[in-house]
Amino acid sequence: MIEFPNYIYINQINMSYTQEEKIEFADKLKTRTKKFALDVLKLYQSMPKRGEYLIIGNQLLRSATSVAANYRASCRARSKAEFFSKMSIVVEEADESLFWLEVLYEGNLIQEDRLFPQIKEAKELTSIMASARKNIY
Repeated sequence: MIEFPNYIYINQINMSYTQEEKIEFADKLKTRTKKFALDVLKLYQSMPKRGEYLIIGNQLLRSATSVAANYRASCRARSKAEFFSKMSIVVEEADESLFWLEVLYEGNLIQEDRLFPQIKEAKELTSIMASARKNIY
């Protein structure tokens, strides 16, 4: 098996996993964060293009796509410090995404059933990424 340097910091996940399992976990998170971004994109595309929908929708779209982009970048980190920095951005952007989703719901702009999957995923991603970041040092 070839070990790719971009997965070095995946070793922080859990020492009981093999390198192959750690790589698989990182790849699954890449896929999961991209799916989150695409799901938010679909939600954004379904929203009216006026007033508060545009403002909140743009903020949500930026933060959700940033989760995926910065997680992907964290997998290419060249140092623990760089990994920690990128993961900090991921945590911040996942939490910001959750905030905008809550605003859409609490502002009665979009029904809860349309937001629930994204809210659930934003909470889970925030938790997973915060835990990964916490275990780096």
